[in-house]
Amino acid sequence: MGVWDVTGGLSRTARIVVTDRQYADSENVSGRYSRGFPGHPGTYEVTEPGEVGEVLEVAAASVAELDGGGGFVCMCQGEFTFALYDAADRCIRTVDRHGPLPLLDPADPASLPGRHRAAWATRAPEPLRRYAQEWARGDRTATGAVTSSDGDLSTLAPLTTVLSWLGTPPSGIDAARRLARLAPLALLDGATTGALERAVRRSDRAGLDGAVEFFASEHFTARHPKRRRVGATTRDLLIRHANAHRPQHVAVLERRLLRAAEDRVVS
Repeated sequence: MGVWDVTGGLSRTARIVVTDRQYADSENVSGRYSRGFPGHPGTYEVTEPGEVGEVLEVAAASVAELDGGGGFVCMCQGEFTFALYDAADRCIRTVDRHGPLPLLDPADPASLPGRHRAAWATRAPEPLRRYAQEWARGDRTATGAVTSSDGDLSTLAPLTTVLSWLGTPPSGIDAARRLARLAPLALLDGATTGALERAVRRSDRAGLDGAVEFFASEHFTARHPKRRRVGATTRDLLIRHANAHRPQHVAVLERRLLRAAEDRVVS
């Protein structure tokens, strides 16, 4: 096999799936990080043409080194794996890259993950944008102010806003997608169950999507049983919405949302 020519057949590459073993983060329900960069996924996609070209240059150099016969093949299969796909979504080739790589280092704002994280923070709701920017920089202590009432939106974000933020998925599955889930979940963790119930009853479609995800997640189900008791109105609303839009969460909601005595209310 000769040296890989990026300008040849592999110029058909339309997207790249990056598997990252160097910087990927692992996180448990209590929010403690054991390795890697906070909120950085182990797998993500690169789809913007200019960014695809940047990764292809790195991958081409790796293939040239290996195909030239002088490359060292690590038994760990490389810290990075690039899976290249064409416009028809056919995998053209996979390439391993061993060792640190600044282009994919999430701590570097100029890297691809750094750009993805910054773009995600820019799209955050205005009351939560500074909080998102802290998460994008990898600040593990970032905190945000939330309220269950209609406060001053310049400084406070209602829980309905947080639920909608969680329920609005990022475009594609880029290197910020874990942040898009972890950052709002961290805010919801600190809310009382009663405040969350009130927010659920006032939420839009995106907010209900986020609420179903939160109430079905370990972030809620790990709470003490007394803090998992919700009224019939909230429980029915969440299960109905999950049945219609997120059926994979129905069984968990039915099992983990404990019943509490409550007059049925309409808000």
